[in-house]
Amino acid sequence: MSTSQARFQSDLPVTQIQSSTPSTLGLKELWDYRELLYFLVWRDVKVRYKQTVIGAAWTVIQPLVTIGVFTLVFQNLAKMPSDGIPYPLFSFTALLPWNFFAKALNNSINSVVGSANLITKVYFPRLVLPISAILSGLIDFGISFLFLLGMMIWYGIMPGWGVLALPLFLLLAVLTALSIGLWLAVINVRYRDVGQATAFLIQLWLFVSPVAYPLSLVPEKWRALYSLNPMTGVIEGFRWALLGNAMPSLVPIAISIAIVIALLFGGIRFFRRMEETFADIV
Repeated sequence: MSTSQARFQSDLPVTQIQSSTPSTLGLKELWDYRELLYFLVWRDVKVRYKQTVIGAAWTVIQPLVTIGVFTLVFQNLAKMPSDGIPYPLFSFTALLPWNFFAKALNNSINSVVGSANLITKVYFPRLVLPISAILSGLIDFGISFLFLLGMMIWYGIMPGWGVLALPLFLLLAVLTALSIGLWLAVINVRYRDVGQATAFLIQLWLFVSPVAYPLSLVPEKWRALYSLNPMTGVIEGFRWALLGNAMPSLVPIAISIAIVIALLFGGIRFFRRMEETFADIV
């Protein structure tokens, strides 16, 4: 290298990319990388329906098949009550937030491992990965929600003023998936068994949430403990907001929110502390 070339390179500005300290939540850094978050969300959506024949229609077909099974088993055979609501509508209203939560949780857990090539090549706040994996599910949620509105019109049921609270219950579902997904995503990087066990965990969680049955079937002595499940409040909140069911109790929901917030902040700190090791392990 000649003297003139060395002098020219020494005059070039040097940009150093450095992550924020793990002790912080890194929210400002997330805002700085908001465009990356946007592109990752659309990447997940495009990959999900790439080379599919019916595309986004799967978001409606899958819950419809589940509703058919629920209607046959729980309504026709087990004579499950549905609080005076037609059972297909009763169950679909619960499946709407549940399917979003289940897919969001599964995607967030596998988000870091699934982006191994990206992690090992360039720096960006790793929190973008589980967040984008969850937000991409809102597209599917929106499509299914339009179908639910069509079902409500078919059955002649119109929502009341409680529908204004629907975004809050959806936000609780998002935060619940993120708060749990952050913890398990970190563990999944080192122990891939977590990803394998996720399907079993979600399936078990389905049956301890009032998706196929009303909360009124749960014995009164267990209802307070049962309602600590954040998805119980989300599901009952959706049924109240859209179908006019009884308003869910505020005390269990407040406790659920406190638990989710504690898990969320703890999960962010855990994720931030461990993200420096991701590139070496994945």
